[in-house]
Parts: sequence; structure tokens; C-alpha cells
Amino acid sequence: MAYALVLNSGSSSIKFQIVDPTASASDQPFVSGLVERIGEPNGRISIKIEGRQVESNMPVRDHRGGLMLAIAMLDANGAGPTAVDIIACGHRVVHGGQTFSEPALVNDEVVEQIRELVPLAPLHNPANVDGIEVARDLLPNVPHVAVFDTGFFSDLPAAAATYAIDADVAREHQIRRYGAHGTSHEFVAREVAEYLGQPIEDLNQIVLHIGNGASASAIRGGQPIDTTMGLTPLEGLVMGTRSGDIDPGVIFHLNRTAGMDIDQIDDLLNRRSGVKGLSGVNDFRVLHQRIEEGDEKAKLAYDVYIHRLRRYIGAYMVTLGRVDTITFTAGVGENDHTVRTNALAGLENYGIKLDEEKNQNGSGARVISADDSAVKVLVVPTNEELAIAQKAAAIAESL
Repeated sequence: MAYALVLNSGSSSIKFQIVDPTASASDQPFVSGLVERIGEPNGRISIKIEGRQVESNMPVRDHRGGLMLAIAMLDANGAGPTAVDIIACGHRVVHGGQTFSEPALVNDEVVEQIRELVPLAPLHNPANVDGIEVARDLLPNVPHVAVFDTGFFSDLPAAAATYAIDADVAREHQIRRYGAHGTSHEFVAREVAEYLGQPIEDLNQIVLHIGNGASASAIRGGQPIDTTMGLTPLEGLVMGTRSGDIDPGVIFHLNRTAGMDIDQIDDLLNRRSGVKGLSGVNDFRVLHQRIEEGDEKAKLAYDVYIHRLRRYIGAYMVTLGRVDTITFTAGVGENDHTVRTNALAGLENYGIKLDEEKNQNGSGARVISADDSAVKVLVVPTNEELAIAQKAAAIAESL
């Protein structure tokens, strides 16, 4: 059987899967693994091979060392590149800027172009480049394909993509709305159409990808017409540690009155804001528990989170004009029925009516709206790794 290796390199971790590109969304990957705490003395590599867990705790010096150790563990367990047929290696890359609207076969020029886009995603693209370079060295005979989070949103309507700032400044510095989580939004939108047995061209969809990172999209006939993330993944919904939408004047105010420099403000808005900044935690299970215990900070954080989510649902209902489906996906969207209830509460007059028994029970892809709801509400698990594997395999097979 032919497989694709999918790599998602973060600043201190590498997530990976070995996936059958022809699998269905509900199938478990042949291999899934995580190299974490890279650069720390207590590194850890955990791998699941057809449900069997293999772990190793050891210092992981850098991405190269981590990937080498992971591949050695896979080979030792009969699941590495020397033991199975790897036809492609797909790399998640967060930002493709205006350079990449489609997946790209990786060569030296592509690597340099991704590196040039680092200013647009300083928290993500550097690690993505590291992962690509290491994997190309370790697997030189396998086609490597970069799949971009921004790709799905590259053709947003100009009115949605354009910020109202000086046009020459925006053009010179590539400032526009790029979006993120595009691989997930595209995958889920297609899964919804397949699940309902309807052509995607006939559907107006709102997709809510809400996890630690969160974004929403409005999709008409399979084509996105708006999304919440912007130049970077910081804009839009309240997230686990990111602020989402904020008055740009806050940045100037913090610089002038608090003496915070750009790096400190960047750290504040990306890592010390959102639900965690308001409540001290970003695990929604803990957040709900604290709310039940009467924690006012936790309650406020949750209320702010839901308020922002509802505001964008309403905006996209108007943007689309007609809404056929609203779909929840990603960690919070798939697992937190209370968030789903509160996000759509009181919208019966707009044709949105949940069935609470369906909402609170079940697993996998399913409809959770009432039978008489004009708008179908669904939960559809995302599978970005499978989507990346499919795109990488398609390019490899075309060579």
C-alpha cells in the first residue's frame, strides 16, 4: 500500500502522520506521532502505529535530530520509510502570501520563497521551513509538497481581502486578508456536501473551526467569500491565547503609556491573551469547571468568546444572504456541546434550531439540528492531515 508522510513542524514540536491518501475521513492513520519539547533536556517522542503506542524520552537537540530519531523509531517498528512505500511527503505551511495559491512541489526556490514570507507568519513559517529542509535531507528520493493554510482563501473577493489603508503601503508590504486554517475549511466544506449528498456548488456554508486557534468562513458554492483571520492568524475570533479582533489603537496605547515594545505586545496578543489571558486557562474543560465553581473571570472569558463567535455567525449570515449549513469542527467545535448551544441560542427566527439530544450525544460527522430547522447544523471532524496527504499524493502521482 502507498502512503504519504505528513509533517507539521512547530517551533518546538513536530507532528507527523503516515496516511493512506485514499482513506476516508473517519479512518485512523497508519501512523501518528509527536516529537515535542525540541531543544529542551526532557524531549519526548510518542508514536502510535495501528493503535500500538511506542514512546521514548530523551533530549531532542533540534528538528533534524527529532525527525531522525522519529524515523529510526518507525523503522525499528516496521513502519518507517525503509519499511513502507512513502510516495510523497506533505508539509503544512501556514503562510503562502500572494506567492502560493496552490500546493507546490518543493525545490530550493520554493524553500527560499517560503522563507521570504516569514515576516507574514513569524511564529509559524520559520519552523515550517526547518521541517522541510530536514525532511528533504533525510528523504531525498521522495517528492516533497508544501500545502499552504492560506491557499483556500487566495481568491477572496477584493472587498473582503482588502484593508482600508493606504493602497501603496498595502501593495508594497503585501498587506491584505490571507486567512488561515484554509486546508481545514476546504476539507470540511467538501465533507459536508458529501455527507448531505448534495453538490457543493448548491450550498451556502458557514464553517466554524474552533480549537485553540479559531476561525470562521463563509463559503458560497465551494468558494470562500470571507474569513475571520487576516494578514496573520491573530485576527478574528477569540482564541485560546490570541486576542482576535482588537482596536489597533491598543497597540499604540501600550507602547506610549506602558512602554511595551513591539515584541512585548506581539507576545501579549499572541500568547497571553484570548481565553487564557482573561481566565488563566485555555482548556475548555477546566474553564467550564471553574464557571460551575463560580469563577467570575472564567465566566467573563467564556461570555466574551461566545459573543465574538455569535457576532461573526450573524455577519456571515448577512454576507451569504442564504445559509444552508453551519458546521462546527476542530477541538472545541467537535467536542463542546455547550459552546455549540450557546453559539446558536435564540436563532430560531432565523431558521436555526438545534436538537439538544443530538447535540449532546453522538460522535463523528452528524447533523445536530432539529428536523424542522431550515438551516442544517452539523458537527464534522476535520482531518487536515488527510487533506494534505491527498494533495501531496496528487502532485507526486502527476510527476
